[in-house]
Amino acid sequence: MRWITKLIGVALMLLGIYFLGKNIFFTTNVSPYFWRGLAADFSILSLTVGIVMVFTLPRERRSLGWILVFLGILSVFVSSRAILHPTSLWQFFLSAAVMTVGFQLFDQGRLRF
Repeated sequence: MRWITKLIGVALMLLGIYFLGKNIFFTTNVSPYFWRGLAADFSILSLTVGIVMVFTLPRERRSLGWILVFLGILSVFVSSRAILHPTSLWQFFLSAAVMTVGFQLFDQGRLRF
């Protein structure tokens, strides 16, 4: 029974990676200022780290993950450099969550809520 849980975890991780890779496009623009692309990088990194923190940290520390998710969403709206095409933030959140849940199933064999 343990191998079925690991197989489901791997399948969920691959599904999450597929949806993230299919819908995120990284572009480069020549800019005289180095900080113009930082908001796009920060939005993707903070969303990903925040979602992982929400699903992996203990219950009393999950608020830090939600703060990072909020900051990532806010920086997507502030920056015009982040291209999530043709996806929504909700779909991005779900794909990262599926990938994290799949990793938990693969690693621990159970989900911690």
